[in-house]
Formats: sequence, structure tokens, C-alpha cells
Amino acid sequence: MRTGSKVKLALLRFFASLVACTGFSGVTVLGNAMGRIIWKLVPERRELAIASIMKHLGKDRTEAERIAFESFRHNGRSFLEIVLTHKFGLDSPRLRFDPPELFEELKNCQRPIVAATAHFGSWELLASLLGQVYEDPRPRMVVVRRYPDKAVQTFIAERRQATGATMVGHRRAAMDVVRALHKHGIVAFLVDHNTKTNEAAFLPFLGEEAAVNMGPALLAVRGKALVWPVVLERDGSDYVFRLQKPLDTAELTGTREENIHETARFYTEAVETFIQHAPEQWFWMHERWKTKAKKTEAGAKPAPLSDEDDD
Repeated sequence: MRTGSKVKLALLRFFASLVACTGFSGVTVLGNAMGRIIWKLVPERRELAIASIMKHLGKDRTEAERIAFESFRHNGRSFLEIVLTHKFGLDSPRLRFDPPELFEELKNCQRPIVAATAHFGSWELLASLLGQVYEDPRPRMVVVRRYPDKAVQTFIAERRQATGATMVGHRRAAMDVVRALHKHGIVAFLVDHNTKTNEAAFLPFLGEEAAVNMGPALLAVRGKALVWPVVLERDGSDYVFRLQKPLDTAELTGTREENIHETARFYTEAVETFIQHAPEQWFWMHERWKTKAKKTEAGAKPAPLSDEDDD
């Protein structure tokens, strides 16, 4: 790392320590303020969020603006909560599980697990919790985007890995994921982002066809994993580790392609359910429906799947 990057990293660590000193209440105030600033400074994203909510949730303009504004504030908190990963654990008094019996089932599960999550609620704190569900030597892995800036990447990796989870870059994750699932590990994927055409299945999502990343489905089917939909939803100053019943890919009876498609449909519908429950906590400023299906000639074979994506 060059001198400039080292200085930037030192500054990031310093400011992170200052923000962390304000605790959860301080991060809430600062995160809400950050969301308001982004709301004011990025009008094109504001309008994108409002239009998406009106179209996909059937809300009128007034209600869509309210949800979009709250979404920006939640996103501001999400960005800052990364400084609190070392202060948040499964025994936190701020945390509860819904339903608790499903979390116990997850904790006691000895199968390979793919955790399907989204840019919803507090996704940074969720990554830290997933690192605590199991203990070494069982792998705990989160597949993420790597940042081109070395200082930023180092800082974010430090915070995300503070409680035991390993972060793996999404572009070269496949073999690491296969090895982790072979050892009955848990691997988390964000499955709600836009995806390149040649890596996607086009499935209904909030009333419109969306490009859904097939990579997590492919790896889950290959590893005969349980697919668990999970998010960390905010409830005032507290957090709810929310789960849905898992899909057992080992019990799917179709062809390989059909099983992959069914798995992708499963986690897409699961994310849709989370969003409908608390729409203000999703990342509405994202161009989720940007990629459109390309028409192919009869008999043409689809391009091979990979683990890359495109926002």
C-alpha cells in the first residue's frame, strides 16, 4: 500500500473510532442526517426511488415520497453502522429473533447453508452476526463487492470481518464458496441487485420482470445447501433478525437447470416478502430493473453463468 493510501486508511480508522464513540444512538442521528443530505443532493436518485415505489408498490406520490425519504435515512444508517460491528453480537440486548424457533433451527443446522439476504435494514451488522452463528473451524463467509481503492477496501474488510466472518470478492468467489459449503459452512449473498444479462434469470420481482443473479442458486444446488432467507430489520432503536423457512436444494427433483431456476425464484420471492413487510428499509435508489432480457434466436444456448454482477 502506498503512502497516500496508508494515510487515507489511518484517517478512516480515526473517524470511524470517533463515530463509534457516539454509540448506536449517535450513529442513528448521524445516519439520518446523512440520508437527508443525500436526499437533497442527489435529486435523480430521489426521483428514481419515488417512481419505483409508485410503480412497484402501487403507492400515490405522497406516500411514495414518504417511503423514499425514510429509505434514504435507513440507508444513511446502514452505511455508518459498519463502525459498530465490533459492538454488536448475538447476545446484544438490542437484538431479537423472529421467529426464534427458526433461528434455533439455523444455529443447530449441520448442513451447508446459503444465506440469501438483501440491501435491506442493517446489512452491515447482519454480516457481523453471521460470523457469530457458528465457530471455527466451520466456515462463515460473505460474498461482497470489492472496492478499487485499497484503503477503503482494507478499512471495510476490517470492519466486516471483526466478528469472524470472511469476506470474499464476488468476482472470484465460486471456488471459495464451493469449498466452504463442502465443509458445511454458511455463505451469505446479497441477491437483490441488478445483474448482467448473461448471468441472469428474468423473474417477476415486485410486479416487473427483473434480472436475478443465478450465481448463488447455482452454487447452492451444486453444494446441496439449504437456502435461508435472512435480513436484519430495524425496529426503532432495536434490531430484528428475521428469517423465513429454508429451501432444501437437495430435495429438488427437476433437472439441474430447473433446480437452479427454482432456487433463484425462491430467494427472489423471499426478498420481495421482506420488502413488502417494511418497504422503507430497502435500497430503493438502486436501478433494480435496469437490465432487460435480450431476445434470442430459437435454439440458441444461454451464455454460461458466472459470479459477476453489474449495478
